[in-house]
Amino acid sequence: MEIKETKTRKAERKRRENAFQAAFCGMMIALAFLLSYVETLIPINLGIPGVKLGLANLVTIVGLYTVGLGELVFISLVRIILVGFTFGNGFSMVYGMAGWTLSLFLMLLFKRTGWFGQTGVSVIGGVGHNVGQLAVAALVVQNTVVFYYLPFLLAAGSIAGAVIGLLGGMVAERIHGFRGRL
Repeated sequence: MEIKETKTRKAERKRRENAFQAAFCGMMIALAFLLSYVETLIPINLGIPGVKLGLANLVTIVGLYTVGLGELVFISLVRIILVGFTFGNGFSMVYGMAGWTLSLFLMLLFKRTGWFGQTGVSVIGGVGHNVGQLAVAALVVQNTVVFYYLPFLLAAGSIAGAVIGLLGGMVAERIHGFRGRL
């Protein structure tokens, strides 16, 4: 009888964990979508195309430290597609996907090395995102002149990445504390 109860408790705990994970992923997608909308309301005109705050990347950096890779990829892909259809177009999705792919690869790589904390990993992600988008722009316009913007975008990506990393670290720490109480 005791073995049956233990299996029942384990199954119930697993169901609760799965429900929590699904709800958490849904909240992360909603937050990323909301942050993307807020970003459209903030005019940034530095004379350099492509400079943004990257608020929705807060969700990516938090997800990198709170969920598994599968969930992170799902959350990010849904965000890029929803935001592209709602606030952009097909090109914005291609640029977003290119930036996200390089950014995620670099963040995973440098997180694994342990050389950088969450803020450093986020800075690398911000820089990688800009480089990925510039590479696609160079392919689209078939000209490498777009790399003229690289120093400016590297600086912007570093600053935005640092801010997002600092905020993401605080949020991830609170999420870990909350999950520990469940």
